[in-house]
Amino acid sequence: MQNTRLSVNVNKIAVLRNSRGGAEPDVERAARTVLDAGAHGITVHPRPDERHIRASDVRRLAPLCRGRAEFNIEGNPFAGARGPYPGLLALCEETGPDQVTLVPDGDDQITSDHGFDLVRDAERLAPLVAALARTGARVSLFIDAGVQDLSLAAQLGADRIEIYTGPFAAAHAAGDAGAALRDCALTAAAAARAGLGVNAGHDLCQANLGAFLAGVDGVMEVSIGHALVGEALYAGLEATVGRYLDILGATRG
Repeated sequence: MQNTRLSVNVNKIAVLRNSRGGAEPDVERAARTVLDAGAHGITVHPRPDERHIRASDVRRLAPLCRGRAEFNIEGNPFAGARGPYPGLLALCEETGPDQVTLVPDGDDQITSDHGFDLVRDAERLAPLVAALARTGARVSLFIDAGVQDLSLAAQLGADRIEIYTGPFAAAHAAGDAGAALRDCALTAAAAARAGLGVNAGHDLCQANLGAFLAGVDGVMEVSIGHALVGEALYAGLEATVGRYLDILGATRG
């Protein structure tokens, strides 16, 4: 039996706002709505170019979550300060998130599309993981499904991994998710052997979440944004969050 928590990524709300300028739709109001509907946390992924969530949004959302829900900041630890973006470490030191999820994305990526190469990146990651841990945050590393040796992640001081579920979602939509789901399950098992918790995210949606959780043991948290906001255009944020919580409840049972 699993007890998976739902963290809602509100980046897409910021994309809509930024496409027009001004303050609508309001990211803080959206976050409050999904928390009122029962979501367990809020995820944001600020980037140096501030093309969606901005550092100013992070500062507004941190107190909204504090003492009420988990606040998860995603970001590239190697990206330095730029303009109003102070850098991931500085932003986390300022806002005190519950969890920081490190993702190796660049400006040229529309969205995250791969996990860390731990052998290549370990030396650069080590001091950053240590610095983030000193803020009191749990540290999670974005990892490709299929990776079966996560000893380096544990040695770095990470607390969890987040399995990149994009390939699983694509395979599920194509009607043949068996191999991709097995890759996710193997990586979750490797994390457990290394003493790491397991999160998951990217392109999870109502259509595939149940199958994912049924096939992968020990998932502690799913981060869902793009699909959830798209579904909410038809059903509303409150109802859509409720449907995800129903899926999680059914998996627990």
